[in-house]
Amino acid sequence: MAQTELTQGKMMQLLDWSYEKALNGLPGTPDAFELANSYLRKHSSVEKSVDALIRMQNTKAATSGFLTGLGGIITLPVAIPANVASVIYVQMRMVAAIAVMGGYDLKDDQVKTLVFVALAGNGAADILKQTGIHFGQKAAISAIKKIPGAVITKINQKVGFRLLTKFGEKGVVNLVKVVPVLGGIVGGTVDLASTTAVGKAAKKIFIEG
Repeated sequence: MAQTELTQGKMMQLLDWSYEKALNGLPGTPDAFELANSYLRKHSSVEKSVDALIRMQNTKAATSGFLTGLGGIITLPVAIPANVASVIYVQMRMVAAIAVMGGYDLKDDQVKTLVFVALAGNGAADILKQTGIHFGQKAAISAIKKIPGAVITKINQKVGFRLLTKFGEKGVVNLVKVVPVLGGIVGGTVDLASTTAVGKAAKKIFIEG
């Protein structure tokens, strides 16, 4: 039980790990660049490509409650439940791919922070508002570039805390601990709703501004 206890420190390590894997890929899975390009080739516009990607990732997140076979997931840097790690990875890669579709450089620290912010879903606007950045403005990147590094760190920590709350006491972890089968079903439903919110936030930040 103690091994799977979520802390903010573990969550931040997981976010960094997931971002690196989203950029460089896991064995047998496309990275964010490959994912973005595959959808851009299939659809007539960036917006249609993004919408199709979100729909597909919703399916993946909803079935990833017990996704332990995802290549490389067992090499997590911290003891995090595999179902939590897999959902965050799937959502992270989706957001990173949307950022690529919007023409953003994933190697930019500010872009990385905005990818993290999108993971907060419905809470993304509140996190940005606290730093004076208007949610959904295309100028978000130029605005965030002017913010001191210490504030960027605080933004990332706010995201970590939001996710810790989501996956912690009332999240999929405890559901799985109590009733494995039911937990998977309920957890999947929660993940589906949160993935939709995350996708919408990413679209707002990287595409619609």
